[in-house]
Amino acid sequence: MNFVRGRYSWLIRPMLVAFDIFVVALIAMLCFSDPIDIDYFLLYQLLSWLTIAFSLSYYEVYRFTSVLKIFSLLGRQYLLFGITTFAYFGFFKDQQVSVIATLTFLTTSFLSIASFKLGIYFLLRKYRSVFGGNFRNVVIVGNNTAAHQLESFFKKKKDLGYNLIDVLENSPEKSALEALKKLNGFPIDEIYCALDDLNDDEIDNYIQYADSHQCNLKFIPNTHKFFTKKLKTDYYEYQPVLSLPEPTINQPVSKFVKRSFDLGFSLLVILFILSWMIPLFALLIKINSNGSVFYKHKRHGINYKEFWCYKFRTLNSGDEDQQMQVTKDDHRVTGFGKILRRTSLDEFPQFFNVFLGNMAIVGPRPHMIEYTKTYAKKLDKLNFVFRHSVKPGITGLAQVKGYRGEISSNEELINRFKYDVFYIENWSLLLDFRIIIQTVINILKGDEKAY
Repeated sequence: MNFVRGRYSWLIRPMLVAFDIFVVALIAMLCFSDPIDIDYFLLYQLLSWLTIAFSLSYYEVYRFTSVLKIFSLLGRQYLLFGITTFAYFGFFKDQQVSVIATLTFLTTSFLSIASFKLGIYFLLRKYRSVFGGNFRNVVIVGNNTAAHQLESFFKKKKDLGYNLIDVLENSPEKSALEALKKLNGFPIDEIYCALDDLNDDEIDNYIQYADSHQCNLKFIPNTHKFFTKKLKTDYYEYQPVLSLPEPTINQPVSKFVKRSFDLGFSLLVILFILSWMIPLFALLIKINSNGSVFYKHKRHGINYKEFWCYKFRTLNSGDEDQQMQVTKDDHRVTGFGKILRRTSLDEFPQFFNVFLGNMAIVGPRPHMIEYTKTYAKKLDKLNFVFRHSVKPGITGLAQVKGYRGEISSNEELINRFKYDVFYIENWSLLLDFRIIIQTVINILKGDEKAY
Protein backbone atom coordinates (compact mmCIF):
# COMPACT_ATOMS: atom_id res chain seq x y z
CA MET A 1 0.00 0.00 0.00
CA ASN A 2 1.31 3.47 -0.90
CA PHE A 3 1.17 6.18 1.71
CA VAL A 4 1.46 9.85 0.81
CA ARG A 5 3.76 11.94 2.99
CA GLY A 6 4.43 15.68 3.03
CA ARG A 7 2.26 18.68 3.75
CA TYR A 8 1.68 19.98 0.25
CA SER A 9 3.32 17.56 -2.18
CA TRP A 10 0.00 15.93 -2.96
CA LEU A 11 -1.21 19.26 -4.41
CA ILE A 12 1.43 19.37 -7.16
CA ARG A 13 -0.24 16.95 -9.55
CA PRO A 14 -3.78 18.45 -9.26
CA MET A 15 -2.19 21.88 -9.73
CA LEU A 16 -0.49 20.72 -12.95
CA VAL A 17 -3.75 19.24 -14.25
CA ALA A 18 -5.65 22.45 -13.46
CA PHE A 19 -2.98 24.62 -15.08
CA ASP A 20 -2.93 22.53 -18.27
CA ILE A 21 -6.71 22.65 -18.60
CA PHE A 22 -6.70 26.39 -18.02
CA VAL A 23 -3.99 26.97 -20.65
CA VAL A 24 -5.67 24.78 -23.26
CA ALA A 25 -9.02 26.53 -22.72
CA LEU A 26 -7.58 30.08 -22.64
CA ILE A 27 -5.41 29.75 -25.74
CA ALA A 28 -8.21 27.99 -27.62
CA MET A 29 -10.53 30.93 -26.94
CA LEU A 30 -7.82 33.38 -28.07
CA CYS A 31 -6.93 31.52 -31.26
CA PHE A 32 -10.39 30.42 -32.40
CA SER A 33 -13.64 32.30 -32.68
CA ASP A 34 -16.40 32.17 -35.28
CA PRO A 35 -17.30 30.18 -37.28
CA ILE A 36 -16.58 27.33 -34.84
CA ASP A 37 -18.80 26.50 -31.89
CA ILE A 38 -16.30 27.31 -29.13
CA ASP A 39 -18.27 25.59 -26.35
CA TYR A 40 -18.33 22.20 -28.07
CA PHE A 41 -14.74 22.64 -29.21
CA LEU A 42 -13.53 23.41 -25.67
CA LEU A 43 -15.36 20.41 -24.26
CA TYR A 44 -13.87 18.18 -26.95
CA GLN A 45 -10.35 19.54 -26.38
CA LEU A 46 -10.43 19.18 -22.62
CA LEU A 47 -11.80 15.65 -22.76
CA SER A 48 -9.20 14.75 -25.40
CA TRP A 49 -6.39 16.23 -23.32
CA LEU A 50 -7.36 14.39 -20.15
CA THR A 51 -8.05 11.09 -21.95
CA ILE A 52 -4.65 11.16 -23.68
CA ALA A 53 -2.85 12.33 -20.54
CA PHE A 54 -4.14 9.59 -18.29
CA SER A 55 -3.70 6.95 -21.00
CA LEU A 56 -0.03 7.90 -21.36
CA SER A 57 0.50 8.39 -17.60
CA TYR A 58 1.49 11.94 -18.54
CA TYR A 59 1.20 13.18 -14.96
CA GLU A 60 3.12 10.25 -13.47
CA VAL A 61 6.25 12.30 -12.86
CA TYR A 62 8.18 11.62 -9.67
CA ARG A 63 11.25 13.05 -8.03
CA PHE A 64 13.42 10.36 -9.62
CA THR A 65 11.98 10.93 -13.12
CA SER A 66 14.62 12.11 -15.61
CA VAL A 67 14.32 15.25 -17.73
CA LEU A 68 14.54 13.05 -20.83
CA LYS A 69 11.46 11.15 -19.64
CA ILE A 70 9.56 14.42 -19.18
CA PHE A 71 10.41 15.54 -22.72
CA SER A 72 9.31 12.15 -24.00
CA LEU A 73 5.96 12.50 -22.19
CA LEU A 74 5.49 16.02 -23.55
CA GLY A 75 6.27 14.91 -27.07
CA ARG A 76 3.87 11.96 -27.05
CA GLN A 77 1.13 13.99 -25.36
CA TYR A 78 1.26 16.77 -27.94
CA LEU A 79 1.63 14.45 -30.90
CA LEU A 80 -1.65 12.74 -30.05
CA PHE A 81 -3.29 15.98 -28.93
CA GLY A 82 -2.36 17.60 -32.24
CA ILE A 83 -3.85 14.67 -34.17
CA THR A 84 -7.14 14.89 -32.23
CA THR A 85 -7.26 18.67 -32.81
CA PHE A 86 -6.90 18.34 -36.58
CA ALA A 87 -9.34 15.41 -36.51
CA TYR A 88 -12.01 17.68 -35.00
CA PHE A 89 -11.82 20.15 -37.87
CA GLY A 90 -11.61 17.31 -40.38
CA PHE A 91 -14.87 15.89 -39.02
CA PHE A 92 -16.70 19.24 -38.79
CA LYS A 93 -15.78 20.46 -42.24
CA ASP A 94 -18.32 23.27 -42.05
CA GLN A 95 -16.21 24.95 -39.34
CA GLN A 96 -13.53 26.55 -41.45
CA VAL A 97 -10.35 27.22 -39.48
CA SER A 98 -6.95 28.17 -40.85
CA VAL A 99 -4.00 25.86 -40.40
CA ILE A 100 -2.01 28.82 -39.03
CA ALA A 101 -4.52 29.32 -36.21
CA THR A 102 -4.41 25.61 -35.33
CA LEU A 103 -0.61 25.49 -35.33
CA THR A 104 -0.47 28.70 -33.26
CA PHE A 105 -2.83 27.15 -30.72
CA LEU A 106 -0.82 23.93 -30.47
CA THR A 107 2.59 25.65 -30.37
CA THR A 108 1.61 28.31 -27.83
CA SER A 109 -0.13 25.88 -25.49
CA PHE A 110 2.76 23.42 -25.79
CA LEU A 111 5.38 26.04 -24.91
CA SER A 112 3.32 27.33 -21.99
CA ILE A 113 2.61 23.90 -20.53
CA ALA A 114 6.15 22.61 -21.13
CA SER A 115 7.68 25.72 -19.52
CA PHE A 116 5.45 25.42 -16.46
CA LYS A 117 5.97 21.66 -16.08
CA LEU A 118 9.77 21.91 -16.39
CA GLY A 119 9.82 25.04 -14.23
CA ILE A 120 8.07 23.24 -11.37
CA TYR A 121 10.38 20.25 -11.80
CA PHE A 122 13.59 22.29 -11.57
CA LEU A 123 12.21 24.61 -8.88
CA LEU A 124 11.51 21.61 -6.66
CA ARG A 125 14.99 20.22 -7.26
CA LYS A 126 16.55 23.55 -6.33
CA TYR A 127 14.31 23.84 -3.28
CA ARG A 128 15.38 20.39 -2.08
CA SER A 129 19.11 20.93 -2.63
CA VAL A 130 19.28 24.48 -1.22
CA PHE A 131 16.64 24.57 1.51
CA GLY A 132 16.32 20.88 2.32
CA GLY A 133 12.55 20.89 1.92
CA ASN A 134 10.20 18.47 0.19
CA PHE A 135 12.36 15.54 1.29
CA ARG A 136 11.63 11.91 2.11
CA ASN A 137 13.22 10.08 5.02
CA VAL A 138 14.43 6.72 3.73
CA VAL A 139 16.09 3.65 5.23
CA ILE A 140 17.96 0.94 3.34
CA VAL A 141 17.95 -2.60 4.70
CA GLY A 142 20.65 -4.85 3.28
CA ASN A 143 24.36 -5.26 2.70
CA ASN A 144 24.89 -6.22 -0.93
CA THR A 145 25.95 -4.48 -4.13
CA ALA A 146 22.44 -3.29 -4.96
CA ALA A 147 21.97 -1.74 -1.50
CA HIS A 148 25.33 0.03 -1.72
CA GLN A 149 24.53 1.36 -5.20
CA LEU A 150 21.23 2.77 -3.95
CA GLU A 151 23.01 4.32 -0.96
CA SER A 152 25.43 6.08 -3.33
CA PHE A 153 22.52 7.25 -5.46
CA PHE A 154 20.73 8.85 -2.49
CA LYS A 155 23.91 10.56 -1.30
CA LYS A 156 24.85 11.83 -4.74
CA LYS A 157 21.41 13.05 -5.86
CA LYS A 158 20.65 15.51 -3.07
CA ASP A 159 18.34 17.51 -5.33
CA LEU A 160 15.95 14.55 -5.52
CA GLY A 161 15.13 15.05 -1.86
CA TYR A 162 15.94 11.64 -0.34
CA ASN A 163 17.20 11.97 3.23
CA LEU A 164 19.00 8.71 4.01
CA ILE A 165 18.53 8.08 7.72
CA ASP A 166 20.46 4.83 7.99
CA VAL A 167 21.62 1.66 6.24
CA LEU A 168 20.71 -1.36 8.33
CA GLU A 169 21.79 -4.97 8.07
CA ASN A 170 21.17 -8.16 9.96
CA SER A 171 23.86 -9.26 12.37
CA PRO A 172 24.16 -12.06 14.96
CA GLU A 173 23.65 -9.49 17.70
CA LYS A 174 20.65 -7.62 16.32
CA SER A 175 18.26 -7.84 13.39
CA ALA A 176 17.81 -4.92 11.03
CA LEU A 177 14.10 -4.83 11.88
CA GLU A 178 14.87 -4.30 15.58
CA ALA A 179 17.26 -1.50 14.65
CA LEU A 180 14.54 0.00 12.45
CA LYS A 181 12.07 0.03 15.34
CA LYS A 182 14.53 2.11 17.34
CA LEU A 183 14.44 4.85 14.70
CA ASN A 184 10.99 5.93 15.85
CA GLY A 185 12.35 9.43 16.44
CA PHE A 186 12.39 9.83 12.67
CA PRO A 187 9.20 9.67 10.58
CA ILE A 188 10.30 7.09 7.98
CA ASP A 189 8.66 7.58 4.58
CA GLU A 190 10.21 4.74 2.59
CA ILE A 191 12.03 1.51 3.40
CA TYR A 192 14.17 -0.14 0.72
CA CYS A 193 14.88 -3.83 1.36
CA ALA A 194 17.50 -5.88 -0.49
CA LEU A 195 15.57 -9.01 -1.46
CA ASP A 196 18.53 -11.38 -1.31
CA ASP A 197 19.22 -10.46 2.33
CA LEU A 198 15.73 -11.43 3.54
CA ASN A 199 13.78 -14.64 3.83
CA ASP A 200 10.01 -14.93 3.40
CA ASP A 201 9.23 -14.48 7.09
CA GLU A 202 11.37 -11.35 7.30
CA ILE A 203 9.67 -9.90 4.24
CA ASP A 204 6.27 -10.47 5.89
CA ASN A 205 7.52 -8.73 9.04
CA TYR A 206 8.63 -5.69 7.04
CA ILE A 207 5.29 -5.56 5.24
CA GLN A 208 3.48 -5.54 8.60
CA TYR A 209 5.83 -2.89 9.97
CA ALA A 210 5.39 -0.63 6.93
CA ASP A 211 1.61 -1.01 7.07
CA SER A 212 1.39 -0.20 10.79
CA HIS A 213 3.75 2.79 10.52
CA GLN A 214 2.23 4.03 7.23
CA CYS A 215 5.43 4.10 5.23
CA ASN A 216 6.14 2.79 1.75
CA LEU A 217 8.02 -0.49 1.37
CA LYS A 218 10.12 -1.10 -1.74
CA PHE A 219 12.41 -3.95 -2.73
CA ILE A 220 15.84 -3.92 -4.37
CA PRO A 221 16.64 -6.88 -6.63
CA ASN A 222 20.17 -8.21 -6.73
CA THR A 223 22.16 -6.47 -9.48
CA HIS A 224 23.46 -9.90 -10.55
CA LYS A 225 19.87 -11.05 -11.10
CA PHE A 226 18.35 -8.08 -12.87
CA PHE A 227 15.06 -8.69 -14.59
CA THR A 228 13.22 -7.13 -17.46
CA LYS A 229 10.27 -5.24 -16.01
CA LYS A 230 8.00 -6.08 -18.92
CA LEU A 231 7.56 -9.82 -18.75
CA LYS A 232 4.16 -10.82 -20.03
CA THR A 233 2.12 -13.37 -18.08
CA ASP A 234 -0.36 -15.64 -19.82
CA TYR A 235 -2.43 -18.35 -18.21
CA TYR A 236 -2.87 -21.76 -19.81
CA GLU A 237 -5.95 -22.65 -17.75
CA TYR A 238 -4.38 -22.24 -14.28
CA GLN A 239 -0.75 -22.52 -15.32
CA PRO A 240 1.06 -19.14 -15.56
CA VAL A 241 3.46 -18.87 -18.50
CA LEU A 242 5.96 -16.03 -18.84
CA SER A 243 7.00 -14.65 -22.21
CA LEU A 244 8.97 -11.70 -23.52
CA PRO A 245 6.66 -9.17 -25.18
CA GLU A 246 7.67 -7.27 -28.28
CA PRO A 247 9.62 -4.23 -27.03
CA THR A 248 8.42 -0.74 -27.96
CA ILE A 249 11.46 -0.28 -30.17
CA ASN A 250 10.20 -3.15 -32.41
CA GLN A 251 6.62 -1.95 -32.75
CA PRO A 252 5.68 -0.90 -36.31
CA VAL A 253 5.66 2.89 -35.79
CA SER A 254 8.85 2.84 -33.70
CA LYS A 255 10.60 0.58 -36.24
CA PHE A 256 9.65 2.95 -39.06
CA VAL A 257 10.87 6.03 -37.15
CA LYS A 258 14.14 4.41 -36.07
CA ARG A 259 14.86 2.84 -39.45
CA SER A 260 14.14 6.13 -41.26
CA PHE A 261 16.55 7.94 -38.96
CA ASP A 262 19.21 5.22 -39.32
CA LEU A 263 18.88 5.16 -43.10
CA GLY A 264 19.11 8.95 -43.46
CA PHE A 265 21.97 9.31 -40.96
CA SER A 266 24.03 6.48 -42.44
CA LEU A 267 23.52 7.75 -45.99
CA LEU A 268 24.81 11.20 -45.00
CA VAL A 269 27.88 9.66 -43.34
CA ILE A 270 28.58 7.44 -46.37
CA LEU A 271 28.27 10.32 -48.85
CA PHE A 272 30.02 13.10 -46.94
CA ILE A 273 32.51 11.31 -44.68
CA LEU A 274 33.27 7.76 -45.84
CA SER A 275 33.57 8.95 -49.47
CA TRP A 276 36.89 10.64 -48.62
CA MET A 277 37.76 8.74 -45.43
CA ILE A 278 38.05 5.32 -47.12
CA PRO A 279 40.65 6.33 -49.75
CA LEU A 280 42.67 8.29 -47.18
CA PHE A 281 42.61 5.58 -44.51
CA ALA A 282 43.23 2.87 -47.11
CA LEU A 283 46.48 4.61 -48.03
CA LEU A 284 47.53 5.03 -44.39
CA ILE A 285 46.64 1.45 -43.48
CA LYS A 286 48.60 0.09 -46.45
CA ILE A 287 51.62 2.26 -45.64
CA ASN A 288 51.53 1.13 -42.01
CA SER A 289 51.15 -2.62 -42.63
CA ASN A 290 50.45 -5.18 -45.30
CA GLY A 291 46.98 -6.65 -45.64
CA SER A 292 43.42 -5.65 -46.43
CA VAL A 293 41.90 -2.25 -45.67
CA PHE A 294 38.79 -3.67 -44.05
CA TYR A 295 38.32 -6.35 -41.46
CA LYS A 296 35.08 -8.31 -41.47
CA HIS A 297 33.92 -10.70 -38.80
CA LYS A 298 30.72 -12.56 -38.09
CA ARG A 299 28.54 -11.29 -35.26
CA HIS A 300 25.07 -11.95 -33.94
CA GLY A 301 22.35 -9.51 -34.97
CA ILE A 302 18.66 -9.35 -34.20
CA ASN A 303 17.24 -12.71 -33.12
CA TYR A 304 20.77 -14.20 -33.30
CA LYS A 305 20.92 -13.80 -37.08
CA GLU A 306 24.56 -13.81 -38.15
CA PHE A 307 25.95 -11.01 -40.32
CA TRP A 308 29.32 -9.70 -41.46
CA CYS A 309 30.37 -6.69 -39.39
CA TYR A 310 32.87 -4.31 -41.04
CA LYS A 311 35.70 -2.26 -39.54
CA PHE A 312 38.91 -0.64 -40.70
CA ARG A 313 41.71 -3.13 -40.06
CA THR A 314 43.70 -2.18 -36.97
CA LEU A 315 45.64 -5.42 -36.33
CA ASN A 316 48.66 -6.77 -38.14
CA SER A 317 47.81 -8.97 -41.09
CA GLY A 318 47.03 -12.49 -39.91
CA ASP A 319 46.47 -11.45 -36.28
CA GLU A 320 42.91 -10.38 -37.03
CA ASP A 321 41.97 -14.06 -37.38
CA GLN A 322 42.73 -14.67 -33.71
CA GLN A 323 39.44 -14.75 -31.84
CA MET A 324 40.72 -12.81 -28.82
CA GLN A 325 39.64 -9.48 -27.42
CA VAL A 326 42.09 -6.64 -27.89
CA THR A 327 43.70 -5.74 -24.57
CA LYS A 328 45.59 -2.66 -23.45
CA ASP A 329 49.02 -2.36 -25.13
CA ASP A 330 48.16 -5.33 -27.34
CA HIS A 331 51.16 -6.11 -29.60
CA ARG A 332 48.84 -7.07 -32.47
CA VAL A 333 47.59 -3.49 -32.96
CA THR A 334 49.37 -1.49 -35.67
CA GLY A 335 50.67 2.04 -35.17
CA PHE A 336 47.90 3.64 -37.21
CA GLY A 337 45.46 1.09 -35.75
CA LYS A 338 46.08 2.54 -32.28
CA ILE A 339 44.94 5.95 -33.53
CA LEU A 340 41.87 4.47 -35.18
CA ARG A 341 40.88 2.52 -32.08
CA ARG A 342 41.56 5.38 -29.66
CA THR A 343 39.29 7.69 -31.70
CA SER A 344 36.76 4.92 -32.58
CA LEU A 345 37.21 5.79 -36.26
CA ASP A 346 37.77 2.09 -36.99
CA GLU A 347 34.01 1.59 -36.47
CA PHE A 348 32.94 3.93 -39.30
CA PRO A 349 32.55 1.20 -41.97
CA GLN A 350 29.68 -0.11 -39.84
CA PHE A 351 27.57 2.70 -41.31
CA PHE A 352 27.42 0.39 -44.34
CA ASN A 353 25.98 -2.27 -42.02
CA VAL A 354 23.39 0.27 -40.87
CA PHE A 355 22.52 1.23 -44.45
CA LEU A 356 22.11 -2.46 -45.36
CA GLY A 357 19.84 -3.02 -42.37
CA ASN A 358 22.06 -5.35 -40.31
CA MET A 359 22.69 -2.76 -37.59
CA ALA A 360 21.32 0.47 -36.13
CA ILE A 361 23.12 3.68 -35.21
CA VAL A 362 22.26 3.08 -31.54
CA GLY A 363 21.69 -0.30 -29.92
CA PRO A 364 23.43 -3.03 -27.95
CA ARG A 365 26.90 -3.68 -29.34
CA PRO A 366 27.19 -6.96 -31.28
CA HIS A 367 29.50 -9.59 -29.82
CA MET A 368 31.59 -12.14 -31.65
CA ILE A 369 29.88 -15.52 -32.03
CA GLU A 370 32.28 -17.21 -29.60
CA TYR A 371 31.74 -14.55 -26.93
CA THR A 372 27.97 -14.72 -27.31
CA LYS A 373 28.07 -18.40 -26.40
CA THR A 374 30.33 -17.70 -23.40
CA TYR A 375 28.25 -14.81 -22.09
CA ALA A 376 25.03 -16.81 -22.41
CA LYS A 377 26.30 -19.17 -19.69
CA LYS A 378 26.93 -16.32 -17.23
CA LEU A 379 23.75 -14.27 -17.52
CA ASP A 380 20.05 -14.51 -16.84
CA LYS A 381 18.58 -16.30 -19.85
CA LEU A 382 15.49 -14.10 -20.26
CA ASN A 383 17.54 -10.91 -20.35
CA PHE A 384 20.11 -12.46 -22.66
CA VAL A 385 17.40 -13.33 -25.18
CA PHE A 386 15.76 -9.91 -24.67
CA ARG A 387 19.03 -8.15 -25.54
CA HIS A 388 19.10 -9.90 -28.92
CA SER A 389 15.51 -8.93 -29.78
CA VAL A 390 16.70 -5.66 -31.38
CA LYS A 391 19.30 -4.71 -33.96
CA PRO A 392 22.80 -4.17 -32.59
CA GLY A 393 24.23 -0.65 -32.79
CA ILE A 394 27.43 1.18 -33.66
CA THR A 395 27.18 2.81 -30.24
CA GLY A 396 24.96 2.16 -27.25
CA LEU A 397 24.00 3.18 -23.75
CA ALA A 398 26.42 0.72 -22.17
CA GLN A 399 29.29 2.14 -24.23
CA VAL A 400 28.70 5.78 -23.25
CA LYS A 401 28.43 4.66 -19.61
CA GLY A 402 31.94 3.25 -19.75
CA TYR A 403 31.26 -0.44 -20.46
CA ARG A 404 32.90 -0.82 -23.84
CA GLY A 405 35.71 -2.89 -25.26
CA GLU A 406 37.45 -5.50 -23.16
CA ILE A 407 35.38 -7.25 -20.47
CA SER A 408 37.67 -8.07 -17.56
CA SER A 409 35.13 -9.15 -14.91
CA ASN A 410 31.64 -10.57 -14.50
CA GLU A 411 30.55 -7.27 -12.97
CA GLU A 412 31.47 -5.38 -16.15
CA LEU A 413 29.58 -7.94 -18.22
CA ILE A 414 26.48 -7.69 -16.02
CA ASN A 415 26.50 -3.89 -16.06
CA ARG A 416 26.83 -3.88 -19.83
CA PHE A 417 23.75 -6.08 -20.15
CA LYS A 418 21.84 -4.02 -17.58
CA TYR A 419 22.28 -0.87 -19.64
CA ASP A 420 21.38 -2.71 -22.84
CA VAL A 421 18.14 -4.02 -21.34
CA PHE A 422 17.34 -0.56 -19.93
CA TYR A 423 17.83 0.95 -23.40
CA ILE A 424 15.51 -1.56 -25.06
CA GLU A 425 12.77 -1.08 -22.47
CA ASN A 426 13.01 2.73 -22.48
CA TRP A 427 13.82 3.48 -26.10
CA SER A 428 12.92 6.80 -27.65
CA LEU A 429 14.40 8.86 -30.48
CA LEU A 430 15.43 11.43 -27.86
CA LEU A 431 17.41 8.75 -26.05
CA ASP A 432 19.14 7.86 -29.33
CA PHE A 433 20.09 11.53 -29.87
CA ARG A 434 21.41 11.75 -26.32
CA ILE A 435 23.57 8.63 -26.76
CA ILE A 436 24.94 9.88 -30.10
CA ILE A 437 25.87 13.26 -28.59
CA GLN A 438 27.50 11.58 -25.58
CA THR A 439 29.43 9.27 -27.94
CA VAL A 440 30.86 12.29 -29.78
CA ILE A 441 31.76 13.94 -26.45
CA ASN A 442 33.48 10.76 -25.25
CA ILE A 443 35.49 10.54 -28.48
CA LEU A 444 36.64 14.17 -28.13
CA LYS A 445 37.47 13.73 -24.45
CA GLY A 446 39.09 10.35 -24.93
CA ASP A 447 38.01 7.07 -23.43
CA GLU A 448 40.45 5.09 -21.29
CA LYS A 449 38.92 1.84 -22.58
CA ALA A 450 39.34 2.85 -26.24
CA TYR A 451 42.34 0.71 -27.16
